[in-house]
Amino acid sequence: MSHDLFEAAKAAMAKAYAPYSKFPVGAAIRTEDGRVFTGANIEVASYPEGWCAETTALGHYIMGGGGKIVEIAVLAERMAKCSPCGGCRQRLAEFCRPETKLYLCDNTGVAETVTMSDMLPYGFRGDILK
Repeated sequence: MSHDLFEAAKAAMAKAYAPYSKFPVGAAIRTEDGRVFTGANIEVASYPEGWCAETTALGHYIMGGGGKIVEIAVLAERMAKCSPCGGCRQRLAEFCRPETKLYLCDNTGVAETVTMSDMLPYGFRGDILK
């Protein structure tokens, strides 16, 4: 199933708006019920005040009703195994479990599979604020 998530991230990456960095990125999130939410990075002239592909995908996920995230794929056009930036790791951790699979992709498919706890072992968790 990870290859179709890669394909969704690749399709999203094709819609990136990255005129300044020339670094398009796509992300795809799958929920437990099989829904897929995608996003691409978007840059603005007040660089770096844009937003990442993962952030865009999370926005679509929230607006689509949320749910348990079970898999995430990230793909960058010019970098194999592009991982989410630190801010996106924290944003994703807000909605994922430590065992959520994160697929780091290259231009042919999934190059490495890690978990969210691998990427953010000491992430700040919102549940401690309750």
